[in-house]
This record gives sequence, C-alpha cells and structure tokens, in this order.
Amino acid sequence: MISEHLTEYDGLPVTVFDPKAGPGTAGLPAPDETAWTVRLVEDWDDSIDPEFLDRFTAAVDGTRVTHLIIGNWGNLGKDDPTPVSVLTAVADRLPNLRALFFGDIVLEEQEISWIEHSDITPLFNAFPTLERLDVRGGQGLEMKPVRHERLRTLRFESGGLPGGVVRAVAASDLPALDRLELWLGTSNYGGDATVEDLAPILSGERLPSLRCLGLEDSEIEDEIATAVAGAPVVARLESLSLGMGTLTDRGVEALLSGQPLTHLAFLGLNHAYLTKETRERVQAALPGVRIDLSDGQDPADDWPYVAVAE
Repeated sequence: MISEHLTEYDGLPVTVFDPKAGPGTAGLPAPDETAWTVRLVEDWDDSIDPEFLDRFTAAVDGTRVTHLIIGNWGNLGKDDPTPVSVLTAVADRLPNLRALFFGDIVLEEQEISWIEHSDITPLFNAFPTLERLDVRGGQGLEMKPVRHERLRTLRFESGGLPGGVVRAVAASDLPALDRLELWLGTSNYGGDATVEDLAPILSGERLPSLRCLGLEDSEIEDEIATAVAGAPVVARLESLSLGMGTLTDRGVEALLSGQPLTHLAFLGLNHAYLTKETRERVQAALPGVRIDLSDGQDPADDWPYVAVAE
C-alpha cells in the first residue's frame, strides 16, 4: 500500500504548490532547488482544472523547474482533458524539465489499480530533456514505442501493468536508459504481460546503457527468473530485482543454475516464498552480493499474492 505522498524525489525535497498562489508570490523556494507537486484536483471526484498548471507556471519560473510531480487528478470524465494533455500543453514553459513523477496518488485518494490513465506517449515527445519518468497506476494506461535520447530512469508502479505497455517499452530505443523498473502486477488488475513480452528487454539490444533492472510484483515471477537466468543483459547489470512477487524455490533454483550472478552489487528477492534452505543457499552462493530477502512469505501458502495489487 502506498499511503504517503512523496516528500523527496530524485534527491530534492518536495514543495506542494499552493493553488491560491499568484504571480510573483514571495516565499517560494528557488524553482530548481525543489521538486514541485501539482495536484489537479483537491477531491478525488472533482473535475480536472486545466488552468492549474497555468497558475503554476505563472507563479514559478518554469524555465528553472527541473523536477515536477503530478498528483491527484480524480476521476477522468470523457469531457475532461487528460493529465497528459494538460501537462503537454505547457511543455514549452518547462524547457528544462529533467524528472517527472506522474501519479503521486495515495491510498486515501485512490487505490493504485484504480488510477485512470491514458496514452502517455506524448510525454516523451513533449519533454526531450527528461532524464527520469515515474508512472504510478495502470488502468487504461497506454504507450507506443518511442525514441528518447536522454531518459536514464523509467519506472512503472502498478498492480497490473498492461502487456501493451511492456511491449512498447521493449520496442523503444532508449540509448541512455540506466534503470528500468516494472511492477508487473496481476492479471486480475490488467497485468497481462508475458515472459515473451520481456524478451527484447532481456536481450539488452535496445538498452545498451542498462545497469539496473527490476521485473517485480509479478504472479509469474518464477517464469521470469527462469528467463533471466540465461538473459544476455544480466552480464552487464549491477542491480537486479525480482522481488515483491510470488517467487518460490523453483525460480531461485533456476536463477542459481544459470549464468553467474557474482558480479551483481544488489539482488532483490524481497516478498518471496522461499524455504529457509533456499534463503541460506542463495546467500552462500553470492557472498559478495547485497541480497534483499526482507518480508519473506510462507512457502507453504496455498494462495501466494504479490505485494502490490489492488
């Protein structure tokens, strides 16, 4: 459960923009020394206020804004502009945006799998200086393959990431991408990606700079681990995470039987359904690797679940 709004983002403290602020408002921090949170609605069932970002860019020098967080946008109605269109409409006023968190929406406002999205492809095209993009939620989420020269981090937090989005990421050309994190979720909430969808990512051909990979929160974590065991991209990774899902001894056995993992600095296996023997074995096999085995689940559980679903 995600119950608290961001207070820090990409190394910067967060400042929530006051919708009542006017141009030249005194007392605001320097535009490039904080990550700005803008919430398009105050109440989850309100309509989107398309002028909210106009007021923000009037009060804050958008040319100096580098980090932006888009918060609650309530329920999308068919006559309302999407958050994507509202944001891209002011892209020319944010020419130096480097980091964008799209969907800082917490449990009190909406369950993660109820956050309604649209096609986010225009965000990549509107912000060529973007180096980091985080997206929370998956309902209605769409994406087409893109090419982006500067993006270094791409993260999707979801209880059910649509397979179409995974395939679009896999087909994208992202030469600078260093970190990719996908919360794949469950089929009950739209997470229908397959291991085959991940194959281009695991080959690493379109992601020459990738060093940190997370394929997490999946109900097919054992199958993913088996595919990862022989994946070409693993040899150049520094960090690999297969946590938050339903990983069992079977998946870890496949992982340890595959290519060497001793070069990793970090291996994430949290929220896994592992026996004591397997936990001890993986630690013994990778003595120089920092391994996250926290939040271990009962391997005898007949109804394994992922860490983040609804």
